[in-house]
Amino acid sequence: MKSFYDFNTDSPEERSERNRLYPELAKFHIALREELSEEEYQQFYKAEKEISQKLMHQKQNTTNRWITV
Repeated sequence: MKSFYDFNTDSPEERSERNRLYPELAKFHIALREELSEEEYQQFYKAEKEISQKLMHQKQNTTNRWITV
């Protein structure tokens, strides 16, 4: 499943799907965009996207291992 930050914001269809799948996060970003300058919002969005990608990568690389002593 795609994270909120994996959707192409330039595509109206993908933006619509993202907002449907993540309604609360979409509302948060709309409100945040109204409060911050465009530059501040873009910096925030970029940082959140990087964190999201790192977390998704970590989740994909987990394997179950037995702990031995």
